[in-house]
Amino acid sequence: AGAALATTPFLFTGQANAQDIPTVDRNRTLILRWGGVEGRHVDAELWNGYAIGANHQNGLVLMYEPLAFYSAFADETIPWLAESWEFSDDLLELRIKLREGITWSDGEAFDAEDVAFTLNSLVELGPQVRWGVDVEQFVESAEAVGEYEAVVTFKVPSPRFFYFMTYKYDIGLYIVPQHIYEGQDWTSFTAFDVEQGWPVTTGPWRVVFSSQEQKVLDRAESWWAVEQGLVEAMPAVERVIYLPFTQETQVAQQVISNQIDASLDLRPLTMETILAQNPAVITHTLTESPFGYVDWWPTSLYVNNEIEPFSDPNVRWALSYFINREQIIDVALAGAGSSAPLPMPTYPGLIPFFEEVADLLEEYPTLEHNPEKGNALLEESGWTKDGEGMWAKDGTPLAVTIESFNVMSDIGPVVAEQLRLQGIQAEFAIPPDFLSRFEQGDYSAALFGHGGSVSADPYYTLRLYQSRTLAVPGGHLVNFSKWQNAEYDEIVDEMAVTPPEDQAALLDQFRRTMEIWLPELPDIQIQEWYHRIPMNTTYWQGWPTEEDPYVNGAFWHLTFQLILNRLTAAQ
Repeated sequence: AGAALATTPFLFTGQANAQDIPTVDRNRTLILRWGGVEGRHVDAELWNGYAIGANHQNGLVLMYEPLAFYSAFADETIPWLAESWEFSDDLLELRIKLREGITWSDGEAFDAEDVAFTLNSLVELGPQVRWGVDVEQFVESAEAVGEYEAVVTFKVPSPRFFYFMTYKYDIGLYIVPQHIYEGQDWTSFTAFDVEQGWPVTTGPWRVVFSSQEQKVLDRAESWWAVEQGLVEAMPAVERVIYLPFTQETQVAQQVISNQIDASLDLRPLTMETILAQNPAVITHTLTESPFGYVDWWPTSLYVNNEIEPFSDPNVRWALSYFINREQIIDVALAGAGSSAPLPMPTYPGLIPFFEEVADLLEEYPTLEHNPEKGNALLEESGWTKDGEGMWAKDGTPLAVTIESFNVMSDIGPVVAEQLRLQGIQAEFAIPPDFLSRFEQGDYSAALFGHGGSVSADPYYTLRLYQSRTLAVPGGHLVNFSKWQNAEYDEIVDEMAVTPPEDQAALLDQFRRTMEIWLPELPDIQIQEWYHRIPMNTTYWQGWPTEEDPYVNGAFWHLTFQLILNRLTAAQ
């Protein structure tokens, strides 16, 4: 790095145009380690969240403001671009009233035409882009009936649609500028041209530089949310730098030495080391185990239900019985973890749904470690052990190659070893192209999580197993297991038109889905996921913690702006 930008240590002045970026002091810069493939931002020029390969987690989250935010931790919906919204009594129409006086960063007005254009385009594109399937299924059309009022007409009653559009975790609809996106191929349009001021935004951030080594977003001079009193002041952060995640040990050292302010969640033993060496670093639980909070993303051993031998429920259940979750948590996580019997988090609003199927979980114990039961199921399906104690069928060994990415580097080897001890040819690998292939359904076995329900409504978790979400682009609300069941689909579609307030109906529908899902066990439950995010208070204070849980702390989630609104400079 050159001297001109020494105060922001990771800004490389040797890169084209980087020398033109003004200096921002380190104590006004937020430096994050996140994203990338093999230490590079492969999507550096991709700032359209709907393009194939784009991911809002990698900086786009700050460029597309939502109609509203939802904080699951605070159980609070915060109107944003939308001032109010109202459904018709029959739930076939949604009327959205927008705030007035908001402009895109190029000076064009933000209005109802942008909302209607976004929704109508997604109806037209359908499964070609992220969220297209989710919009196409429900929306008949959208219309701007006034400069600041849009009406969405539905094909079926759609009581969740505004909640779907609201930003929370990784689910939420990006509203795009019609005057930029009209006539573009959304699957490939990058929306990136720094000299032209792209991507345009209604928010307080501007992309000033983006390369494989770093993405740099600078604070604008003004913001409608301040002018209209929605937030008290401009963010104290003047520059956000996204650096690609590299090796965990390197990232840990950079947190310890105050070179970075936060990163992708780290493993428990790494967090213990950081907390011991830098007292300025905290996590959601401050400095105590489990060093984080239960995320919405319970982890499973996914197996591709479309291919043998994983198309056989007996094989899936055998794998489940062979796995010892308590040992995984003790050995890989130093005891700092927990398991849940279903693929949704144990959040307060969802507990009644776990309780509703408690008897089914006794009949189908998804967390039970019982190798004898596993052996019996494999034998029932025609598998036998060879002379070396390894399972085989018709001369073909039972092989399970478990793939994942670096956050599973602690539990992955333990799961593979447990399966090997039960006679399965199992191995764990972290290939660089894992995420892209997994999202397309190109895998046999994988460790990954579930991004579904967070409130008192299991619909979005159940949707993860619907046929219509099979291998759709985007990586969120996708049927990764590739399991399909027509009767299950019908029940989830029935739930889709049921208001979430009708808890009695939801409990009945949930039970009926689990009566189908549990015997089949499309994927194998492993653990609850914890976000163990190191948050450095050397330069920035106001991070969300258990003492002030105003939102979940993942800066890659769609609620990142709520964190930026609360951060204050420590020096």
